[in-house]
This record gives sequence, structure tokens and C-alpha cells, in this order.
Amino acid sequence: MSWLSRVVRPKIQAVLRKRDTGDSLWHKCDACNQMIFHRELSDNLNVCPGCGHHMRIAPKERFDSLFDEAQYETLPTPQVAADPLKFRDQKKYPERLREARHKTGREEAMSVARGKIDALPVTIAIQDFAFMGGSMGMAVGESLVMAAERAVKDQTPLIVFTAAGGARMQEGMLSLMQMARGTIAVQMLRESALPYIVVLTDPTTGGVTASYGMLGDIHIAEPNALIGFAGQRVIEQTIREQLPEGFQRAELLQSQGMVDMVVHRREIRPTLSRILQMLMYDRLQKNPATALPRPAALTQADDMPA
Repeated sequence: MSWLSRVVRPKIQAVLRKRDTGDSLWHKCDACNQMIFHRELSDNLNVCPGCGHHMRIAPKERFDSLFDEAQYETLPTPQVAADPLKFRDQKKYPERLREARHKTGREEAMSVARGKIDALPVTIAIQDFAFMGGSMGMAVGESLVMAAERAVKDQTPLIVFTAAGGARMQEGMLSLMQMARGTIAVQMLRESALPYIVVLTDPTTGGVTASYGMLGDIHIAEPNALIGFAGQRVIEQTIREQLPEGFQRAELLQSQGMVDMVVHRREIRPTLSRILQMLMYDRLQKNPATALPRPAALTQADDMPA
């Protein structure tokens, strides 16, 4: 067999197959294996129309779905030391960062933007699991602190969408310190009497769960999101018992009081709007133009005799 048949022809056929099938046109659901046309999946906010499985969604698509008319200002990612520990495993840390930036088109694992939800100004920070597993490094800690400082300056609520495998091992102790810095950022909001809402997405684990991921005034989770600290296999090996079905999933955590509500992705925006209008009600009275109609429960309470 000639080299034309052995080498050239397979390469040409591979290119033609890729064009014919269109890898970017169809997506396979991880839960039910249904093939979904990419536009249908995008219109449904990366939720399988067949089984309702919530797939991961990029920060830009998330921002577009949350802010009024998809209009918002993206805040610049804070600059931090590129490789403070000169860490290397199979690859050098700066090389891994370059690969993650090329793959995602983002500078770091957390993106911050400010805009409005139903005319109410808000600051939103979103972690991207596609960027090195959403790992919490120094840049993520700086981004969270920046988001909190901007929220305090603008007197807006802060909403954080978490998605992480934990701390970034390439930054060692410097990464673990971001747990404390994240806690301080939340305290800044508390001292300013501003709402801090956490939306837990799949997966939220490790140091993120152990710090700012579980310090919200209200915790919302997407359906079937994995939420926990240690992995299930580690826990089973430690306690030498089989874990119950649905362990570390959003629905079980809600039943145990760790999550306030489990909300479908298409309902997150209206749910956040209602919560923020109630939590910011006193402040909104000073600026009625941004306020929705007063919740019926509050109106009825005022009408009740003392």
C-alpha cells in the first residue's frame, strides 16, 4: 500500500467526516445521551431539553442571560504574580495558564461584571470550571475582593456563581490563603448591609465550599449540582460506609438545610430579581424608579392590625 493510501487518504477522510458531522453543531447529553442541536442547547441555556440535565455554561452566556438586555460592564481581571512558587509537574505552571487562556479566551477562572437585573444594579462574579477546573488561585481571590469592593462602592448586592474543584495546587499555601481573603470580602458586604447571594453550580467543592461558597445570606443551587468538600471516594474510605444515593447533590443538601432552594437555570434570573427586590426594599424606597411593585406578603403585613 502506497503512502498516499496509508497517510494522505485517511487525513482527507478525517477532515471531510469532521465537516459532514459538524462537531460544533451537535452536543451529546451526559445524562441521557440525547444528541442536541447546538442552537437548541444554547437557547435552552445549556440545559438538556429531554431530561433537564444542567450542563456547564460559560461566563459570557451566563452574564447575557442574567443582565437586562445582556448589557453589562466587565471588570478587568486583577494582575497577580504569574508563578510565585516556580511550580512544575508534567508542565510548567505558566504553560498551563497559557493553555487555559487559549482554550477559554479568559484571563482567569473568575469573571466579574456589573449591570442591572430588572433595573436593580448588581455586581456578579462567575467561576468558570473550564479554566483549570475553576481552581481558586490568587487571581480568583483578588477578583472576589475586587467584586466585593466594587459592590460596596456602588452599594449593590453581590452575586457569586461558584464552580470549582477547590484550591489551585500550583500556588500551594498562597491558594489556601484565598479562603480567608474570600471570607473577609464577604464580611465587607455584611458591614455595609449589602446582600451576598451564592448560586452553587456543578461542581462546587474543596476550599470554595469551605469558604465564600457557604457564607451567603441565601444559597441557591442548580438541579443535581455536586456540592461538597472532600470527594465521595475519600469519604467512603474514611468512614468505611457506603454513602446514600444522591449524596452531595443539591437536592439532598436542600433537605438538610445547607441550601435554601434548588432552581432551574431558566428561573434563576427571576428568582434573583424577587430576592434582591425584597432584600434591598428599604434602600429602594430612596430610589423608587428602580423598584418593582411591593411584594404582596409585605403589603398584607402592613394592613394587619397592630
